[in-house]
Amino acid sequence: MQKLTLAEIRERFLSYFERNGHTRVPSSPLVVAHDPTLLFANSGMVQFKDVFLGAEERPYSRAVTAQKCLRVSGKHNDLEEVGPSPRHHTFFEMLGNFSFGDYFKAEAIRMSWELLTQEFQLPVERLWFTVFAGDDEVPADEEAVQLWIAQGADPSRVLRFGRKDNFWVMGDTGPCGPCSEITVYLGDDLSKMTAEGVNSDDPDYVEVWNNVFMQYERATMQPLPRPSVDTGMGLERMAMVLQGVRSNYATDAFVTLIARVMAELGSDEAHYHAHFANYRAIADHARAVAFLIADGVLPGNGGRSYVLRRILRRAAYQGRGIGFEAPFLAKIIATVIDDMAPAYPELAARRAFILESADDEERQFLRTLAGGIARLNSVVTQMQAEGSKLVAGQDAFVLKDTFGFPLDLTQKIAAEQGLQVDEAGYDAAMQAQRERSRAAAKFARSGDTELWSDRGLPATRFVGYDALTGEATVLALVAEGDMVAHANTGAQVQVVLDATPFYAESGGQVGDTGKLTFATGMVEVSDTLRPVPGLIVHYGTLRAGSLSLGQQVHAEVDGTRRTAIMRNHTATHLLHRALRDLVGEHAAQAGSLVAPERLRFDFTHNKALDTATLRNIEARLNAWVRADGRVSWDEMSYQAALDSGAIALFGEKYGDLVRVVRIERGDGTLVEGFASRDSRELCGGTHVASTGQIGYVRILAESSIGSGIRRIEALTGQGAEQWAEQQAQILRDLAGRLGVAPALVVERVEQLLGEAKQRQQELNALRGRLARSSLDELLTQVQHEHGVPLLVAQVEAEDAARLRETGDLLRDRIGSGVIVLGAVIQAKPLLLVMVTPDLVKQGYHAGNLVKALSAIVGGGGGGRPDMAQAGGKDAAQLAAALAQAGALVAAQGRG
Repeated sequence: MQKLTLAEIRERFLSYFERNGHTRVPSSPLVVAHDPTLLFANSGMVQFKDVFLGAEERPYSRAVTAQKCLRVSGKHNDLEEVGPSPRHHTFFEMLGNFSFGDYFKAEAIRMSWELLTQEFQLPVERLWFTVFAGDDEVPADEEAVQLWIAQGADPSRVLRFGRKDNFWVMGDTGPCGPCSEITVYLGDDLSKMTAEGVNSDDPDYVEVWNNVFMQYERATMQPLPRPSVDTGMGLERMAMVLQGVRSNYATDAFVTLIARVMAELGSDEAHYHAHFANYRAIADHARAVAFLIADGVLPGNGGRSYVLRRILRRAAYQGRGIGFEAPFLAKIIATVIDDMAPAYPELAARRAFILESADDEERQFLRTLAGGIARLNSVVTQMQAEGSKLVAGQDAFVLKDTFGFPLDLTQKIAAEQGLQVDEAGYDAAMQAQRERSRAAAKFARSGDTELWSDRGLPATRFVGYDALTGEATVLALVAEGDMVAHANTGAQVQVVLDATPFYAESGGQVGDTGKLTFATGMVEVSDTLRPVPGLIVHYGTLRAGSLSLGQQVHAEVDGTRRTAIMRNHTATHLLHRALRDLVGEHAAQAGSLVAPERLRFDFTHNKALDTATLRNIEARLNAWVRADGRVSWDEMSYQAALDSGAIALFGEKYGDLVRVVRIERGDGTLVEGFASRDSRELCGGTHVASTGQIGYVRILAESSIGSGIRRIEALTGQGAEQWAEQQAQILRDLAGRLGVAPALVVERVEQLLGEAKQRQQELNALRGRLARSSLDELLTQVQHEHGVPLLVAQVEAEDAARLRETGDLLRDRIGSGVIVLGAVIQAKPLLLVMVTPDLVKQGYHAGNLVKALSAIVGGGGGGRPDMAQAGGKDAAQLAAALAQAGALVAAQGRG
């Protein structure tokens, strides 16, 4: 058995299958594009799902991959198992070879045997093989049994199991079939090796590879005409076997990470062994965080973003449990990048952004951690006092909503105190919050997906790159939501043509509008969408005549609107390139809107762009526009596109044949170094022929739309010109009102502001003099009750602050006494009572006085012994209330 590093195992696997006619296919991103059933890629076959279902074709029939995977839920993937368990992970790599109707069991089993026994030199005497035992519906896979034996397997170590262990299904429909797993015995004593250990929890037995033989259609259980193969080998698990250790965390995939944790903490081996679960969890989670952020996921409160937040915050809490007080995760993640970037260059390309995003989230969590723990501790204390062992779901929800505590973190802390969390109550509180949020939600035409699925329609041929008009035939027709053969005037219709110049909404670009005309009438097209892959649907109103299946129509796109859209779309590509050049390569597109009247571009960045940077970006864009750089596009393989430097967007699903839009810089001397390179992006949208056709770009705003996501809004062409004219007209109007030329407006405004400031200072000085004069007059009204100076007066005050200010000045002047002031502010009475410290010691109490007085004006209140205020409803009773002040003060003096 060869002792190989993780990187060597990965390369041996990929190279072996390349030599056997397989195409090496890069890992797809963790974010699964256009598949609502999956948050993340969790196996190697995910990127080939549509190929296996027959919905997508690739230029190869054999493939091999090393796929990035993430699992945080489901069987054997409880997050709390990551750390304590020697073999559980969130992020892992899955090696796999695939046959799409090419080879089947015989060759798959031959290559599996050859790779394991010759390339990896695993001892044959330690290998076990499992096959499907058969049941009432599907016969036993005796073919696989004989194939393993023919390769050299001991017949006694080829075992048969049922559906639970050895039959694979994709879903209620689609391919399915038996699978054959290979297990390795790791025990020291071969005499103790038994069949009972296979598919058990015995740690001496580890399953390292699974061969899935897709040979039936699930709905009918009939044989497939072109059976296929899907295999999966966990890289970290195979590394454990080949490196002769008993834990994945003892392989070179993790030892450097754990060593880095120890170095940052200043701990030793004894501390690690005493707290191994914390160290393992940190190492595992650091890998997951690095790859998630590299693939465009940022911490947040929903979906994928919340998964990342859970993982990152759990790692931070695990670090706190072993002694970390300051943020540390970015340093561990830096080691992940160093180790893994040779295989996954996206880590190095986004290094700074990954580290900054992780550090920001950890710091944010640490700021709320103390408050959350204090809140949870108070809940725990209350539960213990009541003799309860269950933390209420609502309390767990508040911890998440207010302090950012994921449920599993609350459960972990509660478990440390011997308590459980009411998950049902938590789920109910979460559901209530979701229902409140849905009130503002907007509904898309997602229901059309079901309407158009499985109609057997051919893919629509799009001709709109080169033309805005075309002749076509109606292949399908929907009127008022129902599939029909004929529609009449006034109907809301959906029309599918065999070919169309209309662009369907995709990649941020809105769908085209226009009209479909024919001999007897016209459809006004208000939108164009692609509800299912490959099918373009025209949405509109039948304005005249009747429309039928098979009818010939003339399709005509609104050319003026399309041209405006193309200007904005090409401008987004220029903006994307400029952002990467000026802000950094991490500034990747995170969303966009390309409409005729404006563009919106979302990108990953953690800080606001200052005005100087925005103006620099805008200057570069317009220099590129003036340079009139040529815009061209080519079709090529996905890998060739990446090799050419083209940018692929995170979360987008690409086939093997992609369209690359290239925008040349033209005369780059217009602004020194305005772009480091041409723009190259994978894009299926429509664009202008040269940058000069954009006309002009104006950035309107830059803002935050979420954690680590910024948004730029801009205008181009006529929209930008109209905006500039509006600004110029505002300036002209302002200049006219100020009586100066437009060029002197700023100077005149500054002059007026200076004059206004001076006048305000003069006004304040005058108010001060008047206030002092008023105070002198008020002080002449001081009376004595039982020897206590008492000032009662109704005064003028703009607001409560002014009334308080007057009271403070009087208190300072009177030295010793009681002050009772009243004022009518915005038609409501307000009372203020102040008692000097010497009289407070004698028992006089401002709060009790104001409480009694405010009742007279229809209010209520109280306050401190030295100062209190209260409002009321009846301003007409203010004088009566003030008239009672003397008697109330006298009563306090007698008391």
